[in-house]
Amino acid sequence: MTTEPRFHNAPHFKNFWAKGNGKQLLDWSGWKPTFENFEKFAHLYYQVDELGDNAVNDTYLKLRYNEASALVQQFSKNKISESDDAPESVKKLFLQMQEVPAWFDENLANIGARLCMRSGTNALIILRDFVLMGGYDYAYLNKPLIFTGALKKGAVKRLKDTLEFWVHVTREDALKVNSEAYQLIVRTRLMHSYARLKIKEKGQNWDYEKWGQPINSWDMLATYTGFSLVLMQGLKKLSVKISEEEEQGVFHLWKYIGYLLGIPAEFLPENKQQAVEQLYLWSSLQDKGDSDSVHLAKALLDENLENTIYRYPFQRKLLLNLHQSMNWFLLDKEINERLQIPKVGITSVFPRFITKANQIAQQIFKLDDEKKYRKLVEIGNRDQMKVLEDYIKHTPKDFQY
Repeated sequence: MTTEPRFHNAPHFKNFWAKGNGKQLLDWSGWKPTFENFEKFAHLYYQVDELGDNAVNDTYLKLRYNEASALVQQFSKNKISESDDAPESVKKLFLQMQEVPAWFDENLANIGARLCMRSGTNALIILRDFVLMGGYDYAYLNKPLIFTGALKKGAVKRLKDTLEFWVHVTREDALKVNSEAYQLIVRTRLMHSYARLKIKEKGQNWDYEKWGQPINSWDMLATYTGFSLVLMQGLKKLSVKISEEEEQGVFHLWKYIGYLLGIPAEFLPENKQQAVEQLYLWSSLQDKGDSDSVHLAKALLDENLENTIYRYPFQRKLLLNLHQSMNWFLLDKEINERLQIPKVGITSVFPRFITKANQIAQQIFKLDDEKKYRKLVEIGNRDQMKVLEDYIKHTPKDFQY
């Protein structure tokens, strides 16, 4: 199949990149829009993680669930060798993941991890109200969620899964082979493969021409660019200062995570110019949000009222208002309207408060003072772990793994 930038003249694409958040990214990066390198990425729309798919085919789709899980856990927690008693596909997968590439710089990745930690609850707000909610406006990107029944399962599980994954993989020294974060990455990679194979098996209505392969490599690349480029864009909106070294560190951290997840490393961005280019090119394939997008957005908002972290209804309503106000502060007006996110009367109150709090914190904890910087990292890490602990504790048992 051939791929071309089919929406590059569409109003939603032009508005985003000419006057919305896309223009901010272009101004920040200095990259000049061009489709010169489109063909370099286009094949990724029909490329998938074959190592992951083959391993799932030989485990979860052939063995009993308990047997497959035990085999995967064995080599997630312990290194594999050619002599181990395991299917060849499983050996190939884990041998690839165990091989730390020569380009990986753990010190640089740790600098990126420290930014993720010191950003505290700011990062969690950005992930939810900017990265995740904003992603719902890309109609084709979300089709796997629809085909795998995400709407029926609700937003609670996806939020908990995303939070658990992000928090664990963005800690210092977290990505050692067989670590807890490494095990989560294995689980996520195989979950993507399992979902893709099930969609291909049962999804007679899957539109390969429009949507590419289910959970294809270019969609994956765009998703993890959200965790690096778009996360930092959101932090900047909340007045979180980011040094050049931290910026490089975040891209390097997510390049390695992407590599572990089976995304071809040569396409993973190393800087904001490369990240903006691939996001620009990829988004030209994406239609604007549709009815599925609206339902996904509503489910994410309704989660505020459904979770039991806060005991009283008025607390949950206040939380809903906070997230709605952040949606309107972070996302383009056109996207909020398309996703039918209600506008609350106190739209600017929460963002102003958070922004001011960040400015004050950075005056107290000077970023160029190593001791104070470390204190900010410690506080941010503690706050993020507390939120994760609450979500795990209050996630209904039916949603546990």
